Parts: sequence; structure tokens; C-alpha cells
Amino acid sequence: MVCGGSVSAEWILIRNFGTLLFFSMKKSVLFLLFVAVVLMANGRAVKDFNVQSPDGLLQVKVEVGKAVNYSLTYRGAPILSSSEVSLTLADGKVWGKGVKLRKAVLHEVDETIPSPFYKKSEVSDHYQELVLVFSGYRLLFRAYDEGMAYRFESTSADSLIVQSEQATFRFPEDFTTYTPYANATGTLSEQLGNSFESCYVHLPLSRLDTGRLAFLPLIVEADRGVKVAITESDLENYPGMFLHNADGGLQLTGVFAEYPHTVQKGGPSGTDVKQYVNSRYPWLTKAFPHQRFPWRVVCVAENEAQLLANDMVYRLAEAPRFQDVSWVRPGKVAWEWWNSFGVFNVPFTVGRNTDTYKYYIDFASRNKIEYVILDGGWSVGADLLQVQPDIDLPELLRYAKERQVGIILWAGFWHIDKNMEEVFRHYSEMGVKGFKLDFVDRDDALAVNFHYRAAAIAAKYHLLLDFHGTYKPTGISRTYPNVLNFEGVNGQEQNRWSTMAQYNQVQYDVEMPFARMLAGPVDYTQGAMLNATRAEYRMSSVEPMSQGTRCHQLAEYVVFFSPLNMLCDGPTRYEREPECTSFIAQVPTVWDETLPLQSEIGEYVAVARRKGAVWYVGVVNNWTPRTLKLSLRDIGGVYQAEAFVDGPNAALHGQDYLKRLMEVDTSKLLTIELAPGGGFAMRLTK
Repeated sequence: MVCGGSVSAEWILIRNFGTLLFFSMKKSVLFLLFVAVVLMANGRAVKDFNVQSPDGLLQVKVEVGKAVNYSLTYRGAPILSSSEVSLTLADGKVWGKGVKLRKAVLHEVDETIPSPFYKKSEVSDHYQELVLVFSGYRLLFRAYDEGMAYRFESTSADSLIVQSEQATFRFPEDFTTYTPYANATGTLSEQLGNSFESCYVHLPLSRLDTGRLAFLPLIVEADRGVKVAITESDLENYPGMFLHNADGGLQLTGVFAEYPHTVQKGGPSGTDVKQYVNSRYPWLTKAFPHQRFPWRVVCVAENEAQLLANDMVYRLAEAPRFQDVSWVRPGKVAWEWWNSFGVFNVPFTVGRNTDTYKYYIDFASRNKIEYVILDGGWSVGADLLQVQPDIDLPELLRYAKERQVGIILWAGFWHIDKNMEEVFRHYSEMGVKGFKLDFVDRDDALAVNFHYRAAAIAAKYHLLLDFHGTYKPTGISRTYPNVLNFEGVNGQEQNRWSTMAQYNQVQYDVEMPFARMLAGPVDYTQGAMLNATRAEYRMSSVEPMSQGTRCHQLAEYVVFFSPLNMLCDGPTRYEREPECTSFIAQVPTVWDETLPLQSEIGEYVAVARRKGAVWYVGVVNNWTPRTLKLSLRDIGGVYQAEAFVDGPNAALHGQDYLKRLMEVDTSKLLTIELAPGGGFAMRLTK
């Protein structure tokens, strides 16, 4: 723990036969702290370093001996029991075992991070950090008010081959989890290639399937209502972490994909958009000199609502690699794929052609929607430099620019990886504003590095990126602010091909924001204008619909964080619903402030967000009707409100809603009636 001194002072731990001397580099004052055998002379065992959060509620105990172990408590209650960490190199060296500590540094940092395209305009970065220095590497532990994190860092000027990593999370009790299993079958290694789209199973640790991998984030429900979310940040040149319960016990263990040796093209319906791994090397990655390995992150919250505003992943990511973000423009996107070119009663043949996309551009322009996307099929097969003859792309770009609408193009992993820089340069020069990259469906180090390479080259040509068909975000949106969106979410597109038994969208919607959305933005693709109760719902690829009510869909634009946010339905349906379309078009996609409201994982989610002086409130409900009395006290003031509420017949017909204009005094409780699968959306202005 820090004993006196100012914030951001650095403390050097000096050997003194069982005593730690803390010397402030900024105050020239010597502090003395007695602990039980922390560091002995002549390089003997080191034990019991303590790192605490700034508010003092979270304590990380680090034990350094023959191995390195850590444990975690919150308000004195155990969250993680002693859990071992290590990193094994191909040359046989093991970081974290048989260690000889050279130096330990404990310091505190209190800074603020600008976050222009995030759920708040700035992020507090206040933590206490323990730096353990060994031969060739360092091991860092940080404690924040919102959780803890640790990482290895190489101090070698040479490149290294990492063979394996030991990451363990051992719990003191059989806590219940919200676990997303990998949606691939087969052996554990075969499950590593998956689309990261799964609903959650709500099971105790001991009942997790020992034959299944889980991807991140994963939530654990500890005692006294405390919620724990495990994830990672600053993932670069390294495989993403899966978790596995190998023996039905109380420990989750990290599993990592080995580096691909050979890959081949493939994909659904012979599209050849993906890269499948045929064989792998017996190691994880070739590390850069001085590489910093991913942060292993454990978020801790008093209750689940706090997870909705957790910033651990963003603040732990590497700082931006370019400073001029003036050209980065978040916004909403009119999208043709989900609604099967949903345009009716027009004097032209609807499809993948110039007339149809001009219609989309006109719709976007009228409603001040920033972008139109040309999804898969605009190019001639895999050749992204050839455009389908029915699409006059130069004319579309001219037409869109004239109407202040940007054009975004879709590309598959295999297609774009062949000649990425040539494609990005070519279309940037033509006036294209960004790309949606799809079908990665892996997070081995080769796939992870594809994201960083794409982000860097796209930034060079001032292109935005939406990573679809990929793993959860791990902070790259801070490092490369042109990366605005990520999928890795079991989003609304599932309704085109899934029955309710296969995909319970409404239930997923009240679990995902606490887990997956904690990691970063979600390319969920909401906005359906056909809305169904349980009895009404049917899957359809031609006339797709959402599960839940119209207000459930409207509220998702507030509850779900998505800086590049799709309007999944067609222009014709939006034009028939002007009230809802106007509301959707006004909702910002990045925010100055996010305020979690009373929420309960698996039941309902309520969030307030502010942009400038305007507040928005969104609530999404599960299939249980409820009356919710919502406190808006932290917003403060009296506002004029435009509210969309479930109609009196919403339990029978999902599209039933009412628009209400009213005055809202935030000092009083707001009563909301939520239908099964219902929602509530409100805009507050002075």
C-alpha cells in the first residue's frame, strides 16, 4: 500500500532484511513499512505485496516465491483465491516460476484520458500499480476502483517465441456465471475458430461443460450482489484468451490458439470470404522486442448496473497512434442486407444497382443519416477492385457527396487481406469513407494482427472501420480511433435464420450489455420496424422481424453503445414510421456521459446517456411484464420529454406503442410500464 505522499509519486522497495523502505522520488522523504517477510536479503523468497484501489475497497495480494500467485478481495470478501500466472518461452525459460526478484516498484497514478468516440468524453485513469522486475521481463499488477489487471512485459531487445501462457482464475466458492460458450463444435482446439456469437448459459462454475470453451467477457456472480467480469485489453500480436473449466471445479483457465501455419480460403455458400486454419505451429506468437503482453482484466462491481459504465478495457488500451481525429466521423448507417433491399413502390427494379443505392442515399440525406453501406456483392467476386456492372460507383459517390452522405463498403477477410493497401488507397481516393470487414471468426495472433494492420492502413487513408464477424473489442478503438465498431455479438441478424428456440433475442438483450458490451462497442444492427411478440415471431430472410416490441428496438439505440450504428430495416418501412425514424435519426452514437440506472442482469437494463445538454433514457425488458419506478435523480432538473412507451396492446402486437410529450421532474420517480419484451425510450431537453 502507499504510505503517505502525493498522488503519482513513485515508491522504490529496497532490501532491508524483512523491512520495506519506501522512498518518494518526488518528496525526498523516507517512509517505513513493516510487513511479514516481504523481501529477504540475498535474493530469498518474496511474499505478500499488497496493491489496493484508490478507494481502498479492492485489494490485490501478490505472492512471489517459487511461483507468482495473486488473489483478490473486495470489501474484505474473497473474490479470487490464490491464482498462479506464468509465461513459457520456446527456449524453455518460464516467466513467473523459479523467479529471482530484482526490484519492486509501487506507485499511484491519477490521470484523465480524452475519449472522443466513446460512451463518455473522458475516462479517469486512477490506479495503484506494482511493478515486479525480473531478468528479461516485468510483471505489472494494477488496482482500480472498478477492478484489477495484470500483464507481462518483455524487457529484452530480442524477439521471443511464446510457447504457452498460464492464466488462472480460482474462485473461493461455487459462484454462478453468465458464460458464452464458443459456438463451434469438436475438440477444444477446433472450437478456437468461431464467430463469437452465443447466448449466455447461467450456471455455477462446477456445472460448466468441461468439453466447451468460453469466450470473453464472462460474468461471475460473487457474494453480496458483487459482479465480476473477466476479459482482456491491449491485445496485439498475441492470441485472445478463452476460458475453460477443465475438471468441474472452481477454477477457470486461459486457453489460447496457437499461431497458424497454413490457411486456406473458404466460407458460406462458396463465397471464399474466410481464412480457415489447416495447421498450427506449436507456439502462440513471435513477440516483438520489448513487447507488452495483454492485460488480464478482472472487473468488480457492487452491482450489475455498474458494469454498464465500466471503463477498464478502454483505459488499459494503448494510447492513440495518431492525433488528428478531425476526419473521424461517427454516425448512423442505412443498411440494405438485413432487410433484403427493403424498398417498395418505386419505378425501378430493386436490387444491387445504382438506382437502389441512390434511393438509400436520398433516404439517408432526408433523415440526416451519415452513411450508406454497400454490403456483400458490390464487387466482382473476390476482386475488390472490380465493381459489379449494375453499380456506377463513381456516380454514387458523387451523388452521395452532393447530399452529404458517406459511402462505406463491405469486404471479407480473405478478399481484403490479399491487397489491402491497394484497395484502401484506391477507394479512399475515390471518396469512400470506410470499410466493414467481415468473416475473420478467429482471434489467434495472425487474425489479431490483421486488425491492427487494417486499422493502421485505413488510418493512413482516412478510412473508418467496422470489424464485423470477429472477436470482442480489446481496446483497439482507443489505439486507432478510426475503428468505430465491433461485432463479436449475437446480434439481430440472427432473426433472419433462427427460431426463438435457437435464439431468444429478448433474453440476450438483457444479458449482453453487462458482459459483451463491457468490452466495447457492439455492431448489433438494431432498428427493425416489424416487431413481434412470442406468438407473432417467425424467422424470415425476406421479411425479417425483431423479437420484442417497437419500443424495445428504439431503446436499443440508447442502451447499446455503437459509434457506427446501423439502421437494419429498409427505407420504405422507415418512411411509413416517421415518428420512430425521427427519434432514431436524432439519437447520438457517441456520448459525453453515461449514467447506469437501476438494472438487473437477465431481467431489464436501464441507461441514461448525455450528449451536450440533451439526455436520453433507454430501458429494455425481458419477457416478463413489469412496472418499473426509475430514479433519474442523478440527471437533475426539470425537462421537456419526448417518450416512446409500450402501447396497451403491446403484449398482443409487438408494434403497438404510444408517443408521449410530457414534463419530467428528475427529483421524482418515473413510473414505466413495460410489456413482455418491451422497452422505453425518452429524449430530455430543457
